[in-house]
Amino acid sequence: MPSNAPIGVFDSGLGGLSVLQAVRALLPHESLLYVADSHFAPYGERPDAFIEQRSLAIGRWLRERGAKALVVACNTATAHGVAALRADADWPVVGVEPGIKPAAAASASGVIGVLATAATLRSARFADLLARHTAQGQRFLCQPGHGLVERIEAGDVDSTAVVTLLEQFIEPMLAQGADTLVLGCTHYPFLIPAIERRFGNALTLIDTGAAIARQLQRRLATAALQAPVAPDSADGGSIALFTTADAHALQTMADRLLPNAPRVQTVEIDSIDKTAPQGASRLDSAPNLPIISA
Repeated sequence: MPSNAPIGVFDSGLGGLSVLQAVRALLPHESLLYVADSHFAPYGERPDAFIEQRSLAIGRWLRERGAKALVVACNTATAHGVAALRADADWPVVGVEPGIKPAAAASASGVIGVLATAATLRSARFADLLARHTAQGQRFLCQPGHGLVERIEAGDVDSTAVVTLLEQFIEPMLAQGADTLVLGCTHYPFLIPAIERRFGNALTLIDTGAAIARQLQRRLATAALQAPVAPDSADGGSIALFTTADAHALQTMADRLLPNAPRVQTVEIDSIDKTAPQGASRLDSAPNLPIISA
């Protein structure tokens, strides 16, 4: 794969733009292809096998368009699809996960709230993450953010309805002594202003966008896939934006976050047919993660 090839980034919807923004800031000369699978959003309410199959379908679609690496900018897709994506092809695949480790280090009270999708919280990958980074005496209060992704997908990040949901989810955490909140879905950083307006500085908010960008930088360097930088060039790499739903919502958010955002293209990405020859054996051999209670 040539080093000047683009990087693929995908999410169930608009949330991955928070990761795309962090990648753009750290690696401005890399070209990016972003897919919002908004037709099937939110992933958090979908069966695990469906999430895996959509992740594989989008990964293959991005590879067919020349992507040299993949960022799974979705906690739910990482929890249920990243293993299959890594088994499906030999290319750098960077996933995201809730910031349990930095939250554990930041908390003074030892009580930490985790706001994530139901699918992320029930995954074995998340259970392992908690087990690896929970110090003695620390407590993690795990709360599914039912309804938040849908509001954000509709372009709503600060309405009364959103604030009501945040109060419903966060106030019980504060009542139990939480001083830190993990934003365990890439959609949720868009709610930081609303959270800060409602709860002030009562919580340290943990967002992992910058850490994901740094991990991508390391993986590209290891694979010798960093895009060349012309000494006299101030121009950044190109960005292409795609959605599997109506383009309006993604365009509105992209225009807000990205200077000179390109026009969003609506595309159709077929789901994986497990009976098809391409990748079928790899998909069937991917580990089936057990479902656990959050």
